[in-house]
Amino acid sequence: MRPVLVLNGPNLGRLGSREPDVYGAQTFEDLSALCREAGRELGLSVEVRQTDDEAELVGWIHEAADTRTPVVLNPAAFTHYSYALRDAIAQRTAPLVEVHISNPNARETFRHTSVVAAVATGTIAGFGLRSYELALRAIADTGE
Repeated sequence: MRPVLVLNGPNLGRLGSREPDVYGAQTFEDLSALCREAGRELGLSVEVRQTDDEAELVGWIHEAADTRTPVVLNPAAFTHYSYALRDAIAQRTAPLVEVHISNPNARETFRHTSVVAAVATGTIAGFGLRSYELALRAIADTGE
C-alpha cells in the first residue's frame, strides 16, 4: 500500500470540543479513523498526525519530501501566516493537498489568505471531515 501522511496543525487535536458549530462534533480520533478507513479503501497506508508546534509540522513536511510521501495537510492557523511552512511545502516531491474542514473564504477576513495554497497541488475546503476523504481520493487518483 502506498504511504500517505495526513498532517494537522494547531488546535485540531481539540476537534469535538473546539467550536462545534464550525468544526462539528466529531473528535480527532474520529477524523483519524475516517482517514485510515478511506485510505484502506483507496489502497493507501495512512498515518495521521497532529501538532500545535510549527517546527514539528515543518519537520514532518521535510520528512515527506525526503521520502517522496504524499501529504494531506490541514495547516490550521498556520495557513494564514507561516512562511516557514510554505517554504517547506515548496520542497515537496509528491502531491500535497491542503484541506480545511470549514470554508476559510466564508469566515473572517484574515482567514481568506492562504500562504501555502500556491505551493500545494490543490486545496479542498468546506466539506467537513469529508474534505480529508476527497483529498485522499485526489492523491490516490494521481498514481504518483
